Amino acid sequence: MAVMVGIRWLLLAVSLVVLAAGGLVFLSYNNEISRARAAVESGAKVAKTAAGPIEYADRGDGIPLLSIHGAGGGWDQGLANVADLVGDGFRVIAPSRFGYLGTSIPSDVSTAAQADAHAALLSSLDLDRVIVVGISAGARSAIELALRHPDKVSALILIVPGTYAPASPVMVEGSRGSAFVFWLVNAGADFAWWATEKIAPSVLIRFIGVPPELVESASAQERNRVMTIVRSIEPLSQRFPGINIDSTADLHRLPLEEIAAPTLVVSARDDLFNTLPAAEFAASNIPNAKLVVYHTGGHLLVGHEEDAREVVGDFLARARVGPSSKPPLAASARP
Repeated sequence: MAVMVGIRWLLLAVSLVVLAAGGLVFLSYNNEISRARAAVESGAKVAKTAAGPIEYADRGDGIPLLSIHGAGGGWDQGLANVADLVGDGFRVIAPSRFGYLGTSIPSDVSTAAQADAHAALLSSLDLDRVIVVGISAGARSAIELALRHPDKVSALILIVPGTYAPASPVMVEGSRGSAFVFWLVNAGADFAWWATEKIAPSVLIRFIGVPPELVESASAQERNRVMTIVRSIEPLSQRFPGINIDSTADLHRLPLEEIAAPTLVVSARDDLFNTLPAAEFAASNIPNAKLVVYHTGGHLLVGHEEDAREVVGDFLARARVGPSSKPPLAASARP
C-alpha cells in the first residue's frame, strides 16, 4: 500500500512539473509571437493604388530603391534585405507582395500582375525611376517589372533569383526535415515554427536554403544574422498565403533579352534552392548583365555580406545610378 501511495505521489509530482514546464513554454511562445505580430502591424503604410491597396514601408532619403522580398517575407524583410546590401543615400520602398502581411490576394496573382502592382505603387508615390532589388522569389516580379515597365527601372539587381531555368528548376531542398517544414508552412503553424526554431534550428536553416554546417562554422555575427532571418518569418500564419502563391508560380521563359536596365545577378553554388542555374540563365540572356557567383554561402550568402555589399555598390556606381559614378558597366565577371 505504501508503495502504491508513493507511486501516486510521484506521478502527481511529475504531472505538476510537466504542466509547469508546459505553462512556461506557452508563456514564452505567447510573448514572442505577440511581439512578432505587433512588429508587423506597425511601421508600414497602405497605399491606395490603381492595382488595389498595397502595404509598404518607406525608409531613408536619397536615390529611390524598390526592395522586393522573397518567399516568407513582407515589407519588414524587404527593409532588412537591402540594409545588408546598400549603405546610406537611398530611399527604400519595401512592399509586401500578394498574400504577405497586410497586402491582400487579388483575383490575378500572376507574376506579371505583381509587377504591375509594383509599378502602381511607384506611381502612387510619384516615383518615376527606381533601382529594383529582387531577392529569391521576389526576383520574378522584379524581372517582369523591368520588362513591362522599363521606364521605371534604372537598374536591376537579382539576388539568389528564384526564377526560370530550362533544365534545372528552382526547388525546395529535398530532405525529410524540409518536407516536414514545408508541411508546417502550408498549415500556417505559428507554434510549430517557433518550437522548431527552439528545438531544431538546423532544420529551418536547411529549409531556407542554407547548409547548416556552413552556419555552424560561420562567425557569431553571421550566425546571428541567419537566426534573425529564421525568426523574421514569424508570424508564419500572416505570411503563408503569400508563400502558397510563390510555391505554385508559373515559371516560364521570359524575353530577358529585352531588358534594357543595367543588371547584376548574384548566387551561390551551394544554394539549397538551386538558384545558380536560374542566375546563370538570366545573366546569359539579359544584355550586358554582370554575374557574380560565390562557391559557398547558401541562399543567404553566408560569409559574403561585406563582399556582396561591395559588389552592389560597385555595380550601382558603374551603372551611374549609385551615390558615386564610374565608367560604364563592364561585361560579366566571376569572383
